[in-house]
Formats: sequence, C-alpha cells, structure tokens
Amino acid sequence: MTAGERAGYGVRLTGAELAAGIRAQVSASAAALAAAGRPPRLAVVVATTDESTAWYVRSIAGAASKVGIACDIMELADTADSEEIQAALRRLSDDPSVHGIILQTPLPTGVSFARAALAIDPAKDVDGANPTSLGRLAAGIDAFPPATAQAVVALLEHYDIPLAGRTAVVVGRSTVVGKPVAHLLLDRHATVTVCHSRTANLVEVTSRADILIAAVGRPGLIGNEHVDPAAVVIDVGTNATDDGGLVGDVDPGVESHVAALTPVPGGVGPVTTALLLEHTVRAAEEGAS
Repeated sequence: MTAGERAGYGVRLTGAELAAGIRAQVSASAAALAAAGRPPRLAVVVATTDESTAWYVRSIAGAASKVGIACDIMELADTADSEEIQAALRRLSDDPSVHGIILQTPLPTGVSFARAALAIDPAKDVDGANPTSLGRLAAGIDAFPPATAQAVVALLEHYDIPLAGRTAVVVGRSTVVGKPVAHLLLDRHATVTVCHSRTANLVEVTSRADILIAAVGRPGLIGNEHVDPAAVVIDVGTNATDDGGLVGDVDPGVESHVAALTPVPGGVGPVTTALLLEHTVRAAEEGAS
C-alpha cells in the first residue's frame, strides 16, 4: 500500500532512502568519469559570513567528497559587488575542469541574485539559478531545475503518490522553490495553485489541496486548519531555532491530522543535496565546458 493510499495515518515521508539511492548512482557515475579522465568537479561561490550558510556549504562539500566529486568553495568578501560575483562565475563557467556551479545565498546587500546568476553557464547551472534555466523549465525544454524543487517531486514519486489529476497547492512563489515546483507538477498533470502573501483566505485555498507544499520560510505557518485530513504535505521550510535546530513551515502537530508529512530535518533536505550531486555528474557526462 502506498503512502498516498494510507490516508489518516500520519506517514512520515523521510528522504534518507531516496537520497541514499541517488548517491549510490552518483558514486558509480563519478567513478566511471574519473576512470575516463574526466573527474567531476563542483564549485560553490560564497559571498557571506553567515554561519548557517557556511555549515550548509560544508555539508555539500562533504557529501560531494563521499561520492567522488571534487568540490571547490570560492569565498568572496561579504562586501563583494555584482561585478565581482559575476566575474567569479564567468571564470568558473569558462573553466573546462568545472562541471557544476552553485551561487550560494544570501548575497551582499544590493546584489541581485537573478542578475548575478546570469553569469552561470546554463550547462553548469546545477541548481537552476540562471533565469534562463527557469525559462527553459517553464517551456518544457531540458534544463537543471532548482534541486529543492526537484526534490519535492522526487519524494512524491518515490512514495508512489499520484500526481496526475490531483489538486496541488504551493505556498510560496520564489524562483528557488515555488515557481519551479509548480512547473514540475504541471508537467506531471497536477492542477496547481500558487499562493503567496497577497492570497486572500489562505486556509480556504490550502484546505482543498490533495498535495500541499509549504515553501515560505515562516515557522509554523501551516496549521491543522490549513489541511485536509487526506492531504499529503511537503514541508520545504528550514528555519533556524535559537538552540541551533531546524523547524519547518508546518506546525509539527499537523502530522497526526494528515495522510503524510515530510519531517524537518530529514525530509526534502537530504534529497536536495543528493540531486545537486546528480546534476553535477550529469553535467560532466554531457561534456559541459
């Protein structure tokens, strides 16, 4: 019986098993590339002193190392301007030994993420940051989607949760999660509504969802009143707590009121990291240069 069929049982949609499977495939592909003289390499550009960002980047580098992907962290000053960041991204785009590029947020004050990301070669844009990648995704043309958005859909498919014909509601309209995940769900024939800060009566909209995706960055935004008991809820939120922990956008008490819910941490996050690595080996295999 699939998670989608066990309505009312509070199934936890953890990402560990799916992430492990992706990493195993990535490791095999990375080994084959290395044997062929093309070891995959990922570069992460950072222009912040934010400690939570530093922790996340270290976790990516550690995960990359375990599957045979070299990971270079390019640290720029937290006062870097747009030209400096774009110049770094162009150098990496022109470097044939680099196959994947990530522009990590937050960026210095005054620097537009979308404008800076235009300097990333779309063939190396493994986290779908370049607006060109989002445009290709919307048009149904092959591109690397943002890994977090793809992780949402990958988890739903891993647990055999039907998407075609289902009502999906996405809370959040960022170019990192909200908009791209809406396109990915549309591609799988779901009926999609995107909610945001101007949505009138959020409860009325979300409570009609078969699949509810929370991606806003507000702890506890989604409560029991927002969900249908048969809903599958994907919590993309990663909000730091004062004690160094993480909580999602969904109140933990919702778990006992819905068919299934992803935990935070341990749900979407592990799959996101694994997909970033998968995108990097794909870029290497496709000969990005």
